[in-house]
Amino acid sequence: MLLAGDIGGTKTHLALISPEAGPRAPLAEMTLPSRHFDTLEAMVSEFLSQTNVRVERASFGIAGPVIAGRVTATNLPWAIDEAQLRRKLNIPFVHLLNDLEAIACAVPWLGETPDDLYTLNAGQPVPGGAIGVIAPGTGLGEAYLTFDCGHYTARASEGGHTDFAPATRDEIALLHYLFDHLDHVSYERICSGIGIPNIYDFLHDSGYTLEPPWLAEELAAANDHTPIIVNTALDPEKQCKLCTATLDMFVSILGSEAGNLALKILATGGIYLGGGIPPRILPALKGERFLAAFRNKGRMTSWLVDVPIHVILNPKVALLGAAYHGLES
Repeated sequence: MLLAGDIGGTKTHLALISPEAGPRAPLAEMTLPSRHFDTLEAMVSEFLSQTNVRVERASFGIAGPVIAGRVTATNLPWAIDEAQLRRKLNIPFVHLLNDLEAIACAVPWLGETPDDLYTLNAGQPVPGGAIGVIAPGTGLGEAYLTFDCGHYTARASEGGHTDFAPATRDEIALLHYLFDHLDHVSYERICSGIGIPNIYDFLHDSGYTLEPPWLAEELAAANDHTPIIVNTALDPEKQCKLCTATLDMFVSILGSEAGNLALKILATGGIYLGGGIPPRILPALKGERFLAAFRNKGRMTSWLVDVPIHVILNPKVALLGAAYHGLES
């Protein structure tokens, strides 16, 4: 019996998986508020106390670099250690993996149902070709898969923290603006949920257009500006040029960085967009802006036309990936 987990800063999904039923048919499943618990062990114990199942293996995906079986969670005050989990939970095998690595583990299995993926570019996939995963959510995660000995292996990275490279004059101005406000301008500071307000503030402060009074009131009353900006941009009745321009710039930057990832790993197997944001902004991604930025790589443009690009729609992809990893390890 396998215990799989997708550990998030706000909530954690846990599931019991049998090899016979597989990851898509959990025997038990629960969503728990992460910050209500002092440790991962306490949360898992709460979940297992409600079952009468002996767990032999556990696989947990969590945001943060996993080094030698240990990770300090990016969005939680937790330091997690595989050996400690094995001992305290009495589970013989426990494995921690980066949350993007977990998503990448699920990629070879996506497409089993029509609700898993939306294809932006069918391209010409090469069997066994490298695959890239880029996932803007609260932050920006990146991972990739390589093919060897008849199967894909997921590889973690911290590519979202690399230096932002502007591709247009407006993006150059954005970089200069953020230099005055941030100690390091990474892609995550722009191409993520925490980054969208930075783009908005740049356009607002540079005098791109006036901010509607009703929008100023909504933003002033909210702790998180990103949903307001995105939902306003996607609402044709509101016609807010400031929010629309913010989302347009975000889509272009996401396309550009996805193209960078494709070039760095020679992603002939395709690029997959994960995270919480792409499914929400699918109407914006369907336009030419994303693909144009993805392919705008000089002499490599003609090659990038053939790279498949998919949006991951399955909201449980990280949990699925942790489960597939646990069953195969």
